[in-house]
Amino acid sequence: MFVPPKLYKRIDMNKNYFELRLKINPEMEDLIAEIFFDNFDCEGVVLAEETYKDLEMISTTEGTLKIFLKDDDSTTFEDMKYDIENVLDLYREEFQSRGLTDEELGSWDFELEEKKTEDWSQKWKEKWDVTHVTDKIAVVPDWIDYKPKENEVIIKLEPGCAFGTGTHQTTQLCMKALEKYMNKGDKVADIGMGSGILSILAKKLGATSVYGCDTDDTVIEVAKENAKKNNVEATFELGSADKINDKFDFVCANILHFVLAEIMGDLKNLMKTGAVMSLSGILDEKKQMVIDAYEKENLELVEEIHQDQWTSFVVKRID
Repeated sequence: MFVPPKLYKRIDMNKNYFELRLKINPEMEDLIAEIFFDNFDCEGVVLAEETYKDLEMISTTEGTLKIFLKDDDSTTFEDMKYDIENVLDLYREEFQSRGLTDEELGSWDFELEEKKTEDWSQKWKEKWDVTHVTDKIAVVPDWIDYKPKENEVIIKLEPGCAFGTGTHQTTQLCMKALEKYMNKGDKVADIGMGSGILSILAKKLGATSVYGCDTDDTVIEVAKENAKKNNVEATFELGSADKINDKFDFVCANILHFVLAEIMGDLKNLMKTGAVMSLSGILDEKKQMVIDAYEKENLELVEEIHQDQWTSFVVKRID
């Protein structure tokens, strides 16, 4: 997925940490969390004051994202606050230039607090449980001992490690499309693969080969590690759709709507004639932009799927 250039990433750990409470539109949770994983030494994020069912957010009062940031000897409270303001200003300007509104993004007002050491690296795990995406697919956090049901496909993952953890609606929409439309023996591409969760699922559903790429270099090793812990083989590389010289039976593209529209021609070029593609990451009110893009490329709509305020399209190449 598109992100502006990274500013920095802290590595050293010290005795204290910063707790940031950021007001957001809850629908943008994963996108905004990724900003902090990309630009800060971020240990984890949780939603404050939210209610979950199967790890899908079913209600929220204020939409507060709680973010845990590591500290070091050279970082003052004022420095951290200044850095956060600058990073948020940069991303907000970029997202608005791509068509997202203030309402869609949320206010991004925040409170910052420096706290003494506690077992805070574990606190964010308290809200997580097994996510049952469908009757046959479950995403299981690393630290949970889970016995799968008969014929259930499970994916072991550390939530928060990279974009795409199986809990967000956009990821689940792609997972459902894979289950329904991917055939055993298919050759699959995962564009903007993030954590690699869709690639892992494709392999577990019977894909013969899976290729994933992302423009974010920080997720490549994460995806490789996730594939390893799930005992599947997949190729993950730094790259984008326009740089791939291959054809696939099934393509996943869980990316923001404006990026999907921009690269639709490149995505089509990855598809064999008769191939199927899952397009996700689309807010309902922005879906027309994606419809116009795939119609321009003469891709045929197979199914339009909705979950909460999100839309995904399953399309087919017919020429």
